Amino acid sequence: MTMDELIKKASSYLDAKDLASIKEAYDFANKAHNGQMRKSGEPYITHPVEVAGILVNLKMDATTIISGFLHDVVEDTPITLDDIRSTFGNNVATLVDGVTKLRHFEYTSKEDQQAENHRKMFVAMARDLRCVIVKLADRLHNMRTLKFMSKEKQIQKANETLEIFAPLANRLGISAIKWELEDISLRYLKPQQYYKIVNLMKQKREEREAYIAQVVEDLKEYVKSVEIEAEISGRPKHIYSIYRKMVNQHKQFNEIYDLFAVRIIVKSIKDCYAILGIIHTHWKPMPGRFKDYIAMPKANMYQSLHTTVIGPKGDPLEVQIRTEEMHDVAEYGIAAHWAYKEGKTRNINNKFEDKLTWFREILEYQNETDDAKEFMETLKMDLFSDTVFVFTPKGDVIELPVGSVPIDFAYRIHTEIGNKTVGAKVNGKMVPLDYKLKTGDIVEVMTSKHSYGPSRDWLKIAQSSAVKNKIRQWFKRQQRQENVANGRELIEKELRSQGISLKDTLTEENIANVVKKYNFSHENELFAAVGFNGIPAKQVVSRLIEDDKRDKEAESDEVVKQFPESKNSVTRRRTSLGVRVKGIDNLLIRLARCCNPVPGDAIIGYITKGRGVTIHRVDCPNIKNEDAHERLMEVEWENNEEKSKEYNVDIEITGYDRNGLLNEVLQCVSDAHTAINAVSGRADKNKVASIHMTIAITNISHLRRVVDKIKRLPDIYSVRRVMQ
Repeated sequence: MTMDELIKKASSYLDAKDLASIKEAYDFANKAHNGQMRKSGEPYITHPVEVAGILVNLKMDATTIISGFLHDVVEDTPITLDDIRSTFGNNVATLVDGVTKLRHFEYTSKEDQQAENHRKMFVAMARDLRCVIVKLADRLHNMRTLKFMSKEKQIQKANETLEIFAPLANRLGISAIKWELEDISLRYLKPQQYYKIVNLMKQKREEREAYIAQVVEDLKEYVKSVEIEAEISGRPKHIYSIYRKMVNQHKQFNEIYDLFAVRIIVKSIKDCYAILGIIHTHWKPMPGRFKDYIAMPKANMYQSLHTTVIGPKGDPLEVQIRTEEMHDVAEYGIAAHWAYKEGKTRNINNKFEDKLTWFREILEYQNETDDAKEFMETLKMDLFSDTVFVFTPKGDVIELPVGSVPIDFAYRIHTEIGNKTVGAKVNGKMVPLDYKLKTGDIVEVMTSKHSYGPSRDWLKIAQSSAVKNKIRQWFKRQQRQENVANGRELIEKELRSQGISLKDTLTEENIANVVKKYNFSHENELFAAVGFNGIPAKQVVSRLIEDDKRDKEAESDEVVKQFPESKNSVTRRRTSLGVRVKGIDNLLIRLARCCNPVPGDAIIGYITKGRGVTIHRVDCPNIKNEDAHERLMEVEWENNEEKSKEYNVDIEITGYDRNGLLNEVLQCVSDAHTAINAVSGRADKNKVASIHMTIAITNISHLRRVVDKIKRLPDIYSVRRVMQ
């Protein structure tokens, strides 16, 4: 495409101001690349012009077209991003930066550098999708001129295109680019197979064109009889798709159903279904070959009706039916959302945003891994995955990778729902959490606020890499939280053992001073370091009290001498149950059986009539009524050194009902040096086993260790603490 042709085409949908900016970008790029040549021997500026031309064919906005002209200037000329920013603005600079390769870092290998370049592009894409459209246009023109590269380079670029860029174009719905990238890649990777298919298509061309012409004439007569306005044409068949079907389905060329194909474009959705009825009236539909992508669009927003019928000569004939708008989206995908319409841009609507959750997850996942290769491998898995469509109980459609299980569904709804999942129903029946979902399934997730979170076994059965990442995040966060809690507990324990006031010592100022001395950025890092034994608690306590230890102890002694039994003093009394009650002595205290609190739980006291104080967990539903509020009082666990003190806790374990499951659970608890006081179990017809167990533990950390051990067993779905 020449510059004059580009401007003429762009003028059909851009205004004069945008056209002036595009010409300015061309002049800027032409000057920057002056004297540079392509491998083909052409001036380098031909490449940016062709890239910008492809973007104009997609009817992209002016910002994207300008970025197409400038996409190589930072990488290949002395021009900087700041130069671009000052001349064309921040949006253009951001897009150019997204497609510019990294040059100023040392990498251990070429593969590492390439992976990091791709990672950079995908992260930029997650922030502004126009970035990847520029990159796709750049790759398409480079593939068109691949014959000028070395054989080794041709194979490397073709492989990379098939692995990343063609699937990416498919994800974005830009079939106009996807098919061409795939066909060119096949030509260089499998030249023998490519040219064999080309020759077979040439041999059958006249016969195929005559057949399609007859079908089109018949269809026009049928459509005319019902007065529906429609555009009917033969659909071009792409070489790579034929090759894939021949390989994957082990078929010969003449066995491919959709070598004969037509496309019908109408004005409305109502017309789409009317046309479908007409076709099925005149030609017999083939069983299992009808797909309604209008009611259930693909992830890349593709909508169309697909049906395969036995045509007029007894050959299979594929027909696609869609509206004009659906056709635009099918050809240009995401790019259609930046095209001008009646002088105004079409903004990305909420529905479109919902379809692109996968791209937002890219940004989330890249923050979790420092390994660019790992990031790209995960990305390739998601790019290539086929999909199933399932329903929520309310009828909303959720798209998931093929092979997904209820866990994938739960996390797609919301991360916290996934973390709290304890079971699932599909089509009204309980199923194991490793049940493979099928298109059309109605999925209902069961959750519990008392769930201890995901099992490590879920990492093996979840299909989506994004879901696996969320599960890993949970374990990483949980481990950190436990270390922080353990560290704080160890420091408090050390302070108590030295008779030092927690309230006076663990002040924000004191903690901030110690955090600074250890060069931590936050107090939680200090507590976590103590929690995993990185720093002794005694050492931290010494730092906390080193400036005013004597003064505070003396002050504390003086207060005790002057006010030995003041009514307002915070006197705490010890009980045999390990609970302290604020300001009251000689009370009868017992632990509530409904929620079985244990050391480490947040607790509250409830004053009963004639039976003293009952200790409940703060989340116990039995103290949530309005009348209970007046009877509640502050209590806390004492720092009881007696390790032999045990508390009963009820837990429920669910898993796949297989031989030996109960024995493995019992052995696991026994190995954790934990007594089992009661156990019962049952299994339903869906092979889901539920085991109820009462165990004796010393504190909440002990309970977590037991739960974590059980969750590591194979086929365990969930472990949760239950109330009676």
